[in-house]
Amino acid sequence: MTTESVVEGDSKISSKVMAAMSYLGILSLVPLVMNRNDEYVRFHARQGVILWMWEVLAIYTLLLPAFGKMFFKFSSFLCVVLSIVGLVAVLLGRAWKFPLIGDWAEKL
Repeated sequence: MTTESVVEGDSKISSKVMAAMSYLGILSLVPLVMNRNDEYVRFHARQGVILWMWEVLAIYTLLLPAFGKMFFKFSSFLCVVLSIVGLVAVLLGRAWKFPLIGDWAEKL
């Protein structure tokens, strides 16, 4: 095994860790800022940032009577599911584009 392959392997692990961090709420900003040159990490970070922004906006809907609580519960469930799907995609080394969120993330 050469030194180059070890460095490349470490780089792939680092990319996966940073990409996984993209689906952990506000931590999605870290990979977005730190790994601008890694397209794989940027893809996941942009989706993670949009997902986090959705979570924050869902919190503000709690101020709305009746509808706000229902929307918050639905949004929270959806965000948790999408975060898990995103983490699974990272573990599998894939780049799954989420419906709607993926389109918004491309514009970031």
